[in-house]
Amino acid sequence: MSKLPTGWAKAKLAQIAFPDRPRELPTDYPHLPFVGMEHVEAHSMRLLGTAPAGELKSSAVHFQAGDVLYGRLRPYLNKVLLAGFEGLCSAEFIVFAEHEHLNSPWLAYFLNSSAFVSYSSHLNAGDRPRVDFDQIGSYELLVAPRPEQDRIVAEIEKQFTRLDAATSALKRVQANLKRYRASVLKAACDGRLVPTEAELARREGRDYEPADKLLQRILRERRARWEADTLAKMIAAGKRPGDDRWKQKYKEPSSPDTTNLPELPEGWCWASLGQLTEIQGGIQKQPSRIPRNNAYPFLRVANVLRGKLDLEETHQIELFEGELDRLRLEKGDLLIVEGNGSPSEIGRMAAWSGEIQNCVHQNHIIRARPMSGASSQYLMHFWNSPAGASQVLDVASSTSGLHTLSVSKISRLAVPLPPEAEQERIAEATDKSLQALTRTQEAVKRQHERATSVRQSILKDAFSGQLVPRDPTDEPASALLERIRAGPVESSKKAVARRTDRKRGQR
Repeated sequence: MSKLPTGWAKAKLAQIAFPDRPRELPTDYPHLPFVGMEHVEAHSMRLLGTAPAGELKSSAVHFQAGDVLYGRLRPYLNKVLLAGFEGLCSAEFIVFAEHEHLNSPWLAYFLNSSAFVSYSSHLNAGDRPRVDFDQIGSYELLVAPRPEQDRIVAEIEKQFTRLDAATSALKRVQANLKRYRASVLKAACDGRLVPTEAELARREGRDYEPADKLLQRILRERRARWEADTLAKMIAAGKRPGDDRWKQKYKEPSSPDTTNLPELPEGWCWASLGQLTEIQGGIQKQPSRIPRNNAYPFLRVANVLRGKLDLEETHQIELFEGELDRLRLEKGDLLIVEGNGSPSEIGRMAAWSGEIQNCVHQNHIIRARPMSGASSQYLMHFWNSPAGASQVLDVASSTSGLHTLSVSKISRLAVPLPPEAEQERIAEATDKSLQALTRTQEAVKRQHERATSVRQSILKDAFSGQLVPRDPTDEPASALLERIRAGPVESSKKAVARRTDRKRGQR
């Protein structure tokens, strides 16, 4: 602000807040709770939990109720806690002791304001940099008169209480939307989202092709395609066959193990992903693949999300002669993430719609190309449904925390196959429901972002003198600063004495 609010004064943080709490051995205070960085939620000043101090081996900072804990380790710079109890905390907190001339919640809210967070976030660099008090202590802020600090905190907390209620409601909506998404996908793959082809055929007095007949047709087409491709390669190599014995080399894809699978709707059957699609791995990155003379767009794991693609950033890779024809993605191809450290993300699948011409994919993405009669959208919805994701997780192996799949594993996974026309209706209805759901989720996300913006706007008004009205009878902040300069340590001791008196009065 160009003009100082009436009664306010400028001061450096080091002139009003004092980190003078001692380091202690946790074994001397086994009854006290311990607060680590992981126990404080960023931005919200919310305590997520504590640990018994007696379990710690290294020394910790002894804090009192009313102190303000400020996370100085860079990933946690926005972790601030107003202590409501006595305890020990990690030395990665700067502990500002409570004193009589400063409202501790006022200080805590200030440390969470966007202006200060922006300042402190740019002080250091490195892998795990720490902000020291000497660095943040030079920050100049506007100090309100002591009574006005109290009024500011009361108004902040009143407005934040309303915001917290709204945010909690938004979180409940988000959780319900997540459950709704799962229920839509489950209904789609259980035959409950649209009328089955068997029901419609009876109602309309007509025949239909059940899924077991469709599967046989797909398998015949698969074999015919293999034979045509194989014969063309033999002829191109000058090895025209004299008989049909070469056809015996064809390997039928494995059928799924249906032992523990549920009963399907009328007209459906179980099939393996290997029966319904042609499955192939991708290209491994290596020095010889650095883009030079024959570079093509290249999809990575980061591009494949669950049910959608993120093509904002794609890389390129060098291809060799003949590889593009074999590896080029085609519209309708399904892309499956082969490995991930998170069990919930392993095997996530998205469909390719031909967004980029002559695009290929890396070896950590598995491509499944549906046969005619198998809907790409339906297969994707099943794969990303709770039942499909559960199957994927069951077969994913874990090595050093990384869950991985393979072509052979996913080829055997079971898929509930509806008749062809029913697949299309299911895919269309699912797409429509999920698109509406996505629009709602985006609207909720915008409301979340707005709540965060409003929270910071409240803090901005609070620390620029615009949140509550002036009281001309308030002692000016300049007098307050004089008393703090006269004896900051003594002020802190008096605050401790007052807490001790309060405790005695409660006994």
